[in-house]
Amino acid sequence: MNITVIIPTYNRYEFLKRAILSVVSQSYRAKEIIVIDDGSTDKTSQILQDFPNIKYIYQDNTGVSSARNLGISNASYEWIAFLDSDDEWLKSKLEEQVLFHKQERDTLMSYTDEIWVREGRSVKIPKKFRKQGLDIFNENLSFCNIAPSSALIHNSLFESVGVFDETLEVCEDYDLWLRILMKHQIALIDKKLITKYAGHEDQLSFKHWGMDRFRVVTLEKLLQNEEDIDDTKRQDIKNELLKKYTLLLKGAIKHEREEDIKNYEQKLAKF
Repeated sequence: MNITVIIPTYNRYEFLKRAILSVVSQSYRAKEIIVIDDGSTDKTSQILQDFPNIKYIYQDNTGVSSARNLGISNASYEWIAFLDSDDEWLKSKLEEQVLFHKQERDTLMSYTDEIWVREGRSVKIPKKFRKQGLDIFNENLSFCNIAPSSALIHNSLFESVGVFDETLEVCEDYDLWLRILMKHQIALIDKKLITKYAGHEDQLSFKHWGMDRFRVVTLEKLLQNEEDIDDTKRQDIKNELLKKYTLLLKGAIKHEREEDIKNYEQKLAKF
C-alpha cells in the first residue's frame, strides 16, 4: 500500500517538526509527505531545511478544509493519511492500519483510538469520547468521534462523496465522515496509535460558540438527499436534529440572540 500523508498547518512550526518526525519514524514508511502551509507568518517555510524530502506547498490563509483539499489534489498515491500539525503518531500507526486493510480489502477507511495530552499531561478520555466501533454512524451523529489524525482513506472515497466542505469554519471532519458513512463502512483499529495535544492557543474548537450550529448544517444536507438514505439512518438523523435544535434554542434564549431564537423556533416547528 502506497500512502500520502497530508499535514495542514498554520503558525505551528515547532509542533510541525514533531508531527513530521513521527511520520518519518513509522515502522511502515509513507511514500509521500505533503505539508500544506495555510498562510503561516512564523518560520513554517523553513521546514524544508529540516525535512528536505517532503513536499511543501504554501497557500494564502483559507482554512484547514482548503488546506486538506489542496493536499488531496496533489497526492501521488491511492491511500491518504491526515495528520494535524499539533498531533503525532505512535511508531506503529500506519503499520497497524496497513495490516488491517490488506486483510479487509473492501473497507476503504479506518481510524484509531488515541491518547489525549492537555498542557503537557496525559489525561483520561471522558466516557462519551471513548471509541466503541459498533455502530460508527450513530457514534458520530452527536459529535465527531473520529480524529482526522487517525484516519487512513482510499482516494476513491473522495471521488464517491466529495472532499472537505470549505464553507464550514469548523466540524468539516464531522461533515465528511458522515457523508462517507452514508455509503461506506469505516473501521476502528482499536489501539491507541495517535497522541492528540491540546491546551495551546488558537485551536479552532475553542473559537466558536455553539458548535452544533455547524453540525446541523451537515445533518440538514444529508436529509436533502433522502433518496440515498435508508429509513433507519433518516430517522436517526431527524432525532439528532431535534436534539440539536432544542439545545441551540435554549442557548440562544439564554444569551438573548433574537435572530437565532427565531431561526431555531422555525426549524423546530417543522418537526
